Amino acid sequence: MLQIETWKRVLIILIVLGGLAMAMPNAFYTRVETHNDAIKAIEKGGTGDGLAEQVGMWPTWLPSSLVNLGLDLRGGAQLLAEVQVEDVYKARMKSMWPEIRDMLREERATIGTIRLQDSDDDALRVRISNADQVDEAAALVRGLARPVASLSGAGQSDIDVTTQGDMIVVQLSEAEKLATDDRTVRQALEIVRSRIDEVGTREPTIQRQGDQRILIQVPGIGSAAELKRIIGTTAQLTFNAVVSRTENANENPGPGEELLPAKDQEGLYYVLDSAPVVTGEDLVDAQPSFDQNGRPAVTFRFDPTGARRFGDYTAENIGKPFAIVLDNEVISAPTIQAHIAGGSGIITGNFTLEESTELAVLLRAGALPASLDFLEERTIGPELGADSIEAGKIACIVAGIAVLAFMFASYGLFGVFANVALMVNVGLIFGLLSMIGATLTLPGIAGIVLTIGMAVDANVLIFERIREELRNGKGPARAIELGYEKALSAIVDANITTILTALILYAVGSGPVRGFAITLGVGIVTSVFAAIYVTRLIVVFWFERRRPKTLEI
Repeated sequence: MLQIETWKRVLIILIVLGGLAMAMPNAFYTRVETHNDAIKAIEKGGTGDGLAEQVGMWPTWLPSSLVNLGLDLRGGAQLLAEVQVEDVYKARMKSMWPEIRDMLREERATIGTIRLQDSDDDALRVRISNADQVDEAAALVRGLARPVASLSGAGQSDIDVTTQGDMIVVQLSEAEKLATDDRTVRQALEIVRSRIDEVGTREPTIQRQGDQRILIQVPGIGSAAELKRIIGTTAQLTFNAVVSRTENANENPGPGEELLPAKDQEGLYYVLDSAPVVTGEDLVDAQPSFDQNGRPAVTFRFDPTGARRFGDYTAENIGKPFAIVLDNEVISAPTIQAHIAGGSGIITGNFTLEESTELAVLLRAGALPASLDFLEERTIGPELGADSIEAGKIACIVAGIAVLAFMFASYGLFGVFANVALMVNVGLIFGLLSMIGATLTLPGIAGIVLTIGMAVDANVLIFERIREELRNGKGPARAIELGYEKALSAIVDANITTILTALILYAVGSGPVRGFAITLGVGIVTSVFAAIYVTRLIVVFWFERRRPKTLEI
């Protein structure tokens, strides 16, 4: 008998109403977006007079999730950056020198004096005066090796130590380089994401491409130059011991030392110990502030490890200067007046309020582990996005009208039922995309248009099966029931193969391809639900009310 249990009817109706309610905010996109932005501003401590009015633009008891518009629809900026992983090799070698130096100094009676030699960025060369003991010295250095922290490098050491005459050569092993490359790109990706999130941009797309590249797409931002300004600064903060100061820009620093300019004092340079006392990686917080003279500054706080190192250094070097270095410029070189305990301090300089706020954001987000080389820059104006949205609307309307007309002409009243289910299906697509926070791109619109054309396939199979059962002499109720039962296997088979294609596109593709795959996959799920359950419920309601003796499909 053609019937649907009451609990199933209620569940279907609730799903439809819930999906349409989730989709409704997209019909009032600007108002809801302003409402959401105002709520976020209030949560961050904003107190502007217009915020309350903006919050009132949309009822708080209604859903307010939106389908995010992608770069090609909203306009914005895109960058393709390559992470310069070689910078990390250089930093690793530089950080190893103090440990190697201190260890070999303890064996000076045997191996003689040691001296750091000029070498490539990815290597460390140490010359010892007693060449006969070079193998023993190399063995000591090998004792500093650690296991590679990756599955592919399991059981291998992180450094290779060789000898060349009276010289010890230390390099990262190939396994460690591979592990470092992967770790560096992952860390850079997360730091870029956190920096962009800090400035409140809307739904950026930040993803890895290949081994060493990162694709960054930020809708709504003014230009690629503005985006580069946000993420292009490495914000490498270090605290280094000062060896001397000079006005000679061509002075050659000694081994283990570096010459850096003073940021706001033209012609002044500092010779620093290249191994920092503490770095920005030890920071746990940084906030814009003001110094004792009311000038913009940045306060900072170290984690326990950094606080201990910083405190020990200041206790042992009272009366000596130390340098605060930001991106290879000495922004301040104060003299240590007393032991600085507690792990907190303040960075002063000739900052504007905007510069101190931006510096605090960069430090709080963390230092990029390596510099970024921007291979591609692209700015997309909002006018192009508006044209794309308008073209997408026209495509959806034309496709929808064509499908509605075809179904009505082919199946009459049952075609009307299918058309109602089709409109419900489009609403469910937007409701589901809003619920999962998906980003809609131009290829995504193409996926929706394709879904509109495919959505009635299931209804066509069902209606043709009903026609066949009627021709075989079945009654109206039995024909409808058998039509849905016998068409189900073909519907499931066709849509499973399509959704597998969508999953493969999502897994293998990137950017626009993924946007198309998401909307196609969501559309398949909602169209099957609409065809099998929504149209059947409409048919059952109609049949129970009319009780027809014959069917005309």
